[in-house]
Amino acid sequence: MSKIVKILLAVNLVILAALTFIYPNLMVGPGKLIPGHKALEGDCFACHAVFTGASSDKCATCHKPADIGRLTTTGLALTMPSTKAAFHQDLKSQDCVACHSDHAGVKRFARQRQFDHSLLKQTTLTQCQTCHKTPTDSLHKQVTGNCQSCHTQQKWTPATFDHNKFFVLDRDHNAPCATCHVRNDYSQSTCYGCHEHTPDNIRREHIKEGISKYENCVECHRSGNKHDIKGGREGGGERGGEHDD
Repeated sequence: MSKIVKILLAVNLVILAALTFIYPNLMVGPGKLIPGHKALEGDCFACHAVFTGASSDKCATCHKPADIGRLTTTGLALTMPSTKAAFHQDLKSQDCVACHSDHAGVKRFARQRQFDHSLLKQTTLTQCQTCHKTPTDSLHKQVTGNCQSCHTQQKWTPATFDHNKFFVLDRDHNAPCATCHVRNDYSQSTCYGCHEHTPDNIRREHIKEGISKYENCVECHRSGNKHDIKGGREGGGERGGEHDD
């Protein structure tokens, strides 16, 4: 490569670098800004730092985390405060660009950003109803809290809970949740809500069969079929036959 060619390449690189700093929105801008930031069009360094990209610290100069959802960027109270934005006060760190991109860009190549629940403080992760409306279908009307018993924080559907792994809900057991899970405590269940068993009769019948652990019915009886009884010595003794009430 001749000396003249090298000089020309170097001059071009210098010119391109200079133009990038003078007209960054034309040279490297990924598209127009969102309408709310239209006043910043062309002023790249209002949000970006040299060589490091958009800075959350610069976002916070206008969008103060403590005021998001309550006040405008000029400090005026919102006429309709946003309850959905309240989680911004519960973020572990203020990493605005993890969720937000203020350039429209070329939609075909736009990176789809989704909210990541791992950004929230641990104490907030259990307060789903703070941001999400409680479903109103017949199943969820019976349930209070415990969203994470069935749902993950990555996707609402499909739900991860499979009731059949614990107890098969056949046509004779299509009862309200609270019938078996008293006070919506899904860590425990009882069969006494429907069956005419009594603790004394259950204890007597199971002890007679050599079964000492009988408090958790579904540990051995996984369905409404009275013949479907878990065998072996799991649960404290040999499997018995049918148990009377």
